[in-house]
Amino acid sequence: MCGIVGYIGNRDSQLILLEGLKKLEYRGYDSAGVAVQTAQGLHIRKAKGKVCELESRLADYPLTGYAGIGHTRWATHGKPSDTNSHPHADNEKKISVVHNGIIENHMVLKEELEQLGHHFLSETDTEVICHLIAHYYKDNLIQAVQQAVARIKGAYAIVVLSEHEPDKLIAVRLASPLIIGVGEGENFIGSDIPAILEHTRNVYVLGDGEMAVLSRESVELMTLEGNFIAKQLLYIDWDILMAEKNGYDHFMLKEIEEQPRAYRDTLRGRIDEDSQSITLPDMMMNPEHIREIKHIQIVACGTAYHAACVGKSIIERMTRIPVEIDVASEYRYRQPIIQEHTLVIAVSQSGETADTLAAIREAKLSGARVLAITNVVGSSVAREADHLLMTWAGPEIAVASTKAYTSQLIAFYLLALYIGQSIGSMDLAARAQLLTQIKELPDQVQNMLGHMTQIEQIAEHIAGYHDLYFIGRGLDYTIAMEASLKLKEISYIHSEAYPAGELKHGSLALIEDGTPVIALATQEVVLEKTISNIREVKARGAYVIGVAFEGNMELAQAADEVIYVPRTDALLAPAIAIIPLQLLAYYAALARGNDVDKPRNLAKSVTVE
Repeated sequence: MCGIVGYIGNRDSQLILLEGLKKLEYRGYDSAGVAVQTAQGLHIRKAKGKVCELESRLADYPLTGYAGIGHTRWATHGKPSDTNSHPHADNEKKISVVHNGIIENHMVLKEELEQLGHHFLSETDTEVICHLIAHYYKDNLIQAVQQAVARIKGAYAIVVLSEHEPDKLIAVRLASPLIIGVGEGENFIGSDIPAILEHTRNVYVLGDGEMAVLSRESVELMTLEGNFIAKQLLYIDWDILMAEKNGYDHFMLKEIEEQPRAYRDTLRGRIDEDSQSITLPDMMMNPEHIREIKHIQIVACGTAYHAACVGKSIIERMTRIPVEIDVASEYRYRQPIIQEHTLVIAVSQSGETADTLAAIREAKLSGARVLAITNVVGSSVAREADHLLMTWAGPEIAVASTKAYTSQLIAFYLLALYIGQSIGSMDLAARAQLLTQIKELPDQVQNMLGHMTQIEQIAEHIAGYHDLYFIGRGLDYTIAMEASLKLKEISYIHSEAYPAGELKHGSLALIEDGTPVIALATQEVVLEKTISNIREVKARGAYVIGVAFEGNMELAQAADEVIYVPRTDALLAPAIAIIPLQLLAYYAALARGNDVDKPRNLAKSVTVE
């Protein structure tokens, strides 16, 4: 979720690029930089940290020119640093590139280019693009870009500026957003509308596999094969705040709807289609290390803890390795027993959660290997762990976590399958079948998000209540815990999650006439028992809202109404059944007039104990 801005025209590009980068700061980033075509040639300035750091460097060493590109980086390959910041350039500093996305085959391309004499300065995947273009450049920049992109696998939005042909900018898009702003005697590029909205409201939206060639006076749109295409010029009438949210009323709703992309990005490059196996080279944990594991402990806080609860269940089911989970703030105080060949998995969206960091240090002092699942490259958790499994959710702005949570679930599925294939606990057919269904999740969620009007009606119903309860068995109970947290943290409705089988042990006393109870029933192996529990709360006057896979008619007979989700393997239910419940929390908070993105008393990242 990096930010891109580009300009070519008659004005000072440095100023326009800085303004655009500031408009993209809401996306989250760790470094920023610009490349400008000056009278003395192509020059680059970049800095780790905020845009103000870059602005300070440019104040001391300004770049004057009428064409340039800029970037705010959210680290994926390589820690945050000046060197790893964008823009990147080839060895001759004649071609500069900014890039959003992930180049899956960058290591193969890098080795090939190094053998041809290219020297790399950064740890990034992006630098490969610069060298590829330089390799193919033969007095035609468009053709060089087309040839380079043909070699690339992955997702990308790329903008190219070259001293060889300083009168143009070239933009290419595949699975990562990019827009072209059209002005008078000037044209613009942005990864998001806010980057250019101050200067023009007329835009083209590039589609996958499309390229744009910009000069001062023109914008040419074409396919990657060079066939010219015609597109509708759109007029954007959003204000700046709305533009930052891509037209959504709140960041939380935007991030809920970004989950299909987050799923795809977290899966990308990690499934070998030929062998139907998992490949996690960035984790730096070889099969020998995996086979040594005898015991796993998972530590996390809040929403990440609920992802850990899912992780425990699926790892144990797929590998038969015993797993413990701990709230990170309690872990070191119980004097955990760390045996030989214990793996500790630490889960943190921000990578800066103080209690999780303390748990990592406790585990390492006791001799455990530590694997971090985090969303932030270069974070403290990422640096201190022995092994790293990144989620690619992109930055979350809303305090209530949605896409980061579900990306952690995807990471746990990949990890469980990787361990299973390494130790031989899953046969190939079972693994292939589950992988097929995992790959279907993004499209299933995308389709489901388009048919959620029922959720608003249910939210309006529950918004007037002070108490609400979630029940479920097995993995449904893990969904219930996260759904309950989402509801209470932004709607301020008192909400609790209970294992459905525990109702008779006290919690039935809380049920009064009309009390809303949300019953998760995706685990059909215990469906009869769950329906029996539903009848128990119905007999006490509860209003029951069920959540089940499509086609489950038994639940419809027991509950007052049912939210249906696309059918998938029961192990994958948490990654799909949580989506409508995130929306339920969102719409309930709206109905109660709450600040959805900034709930009272809460912070996005808890960096103190």
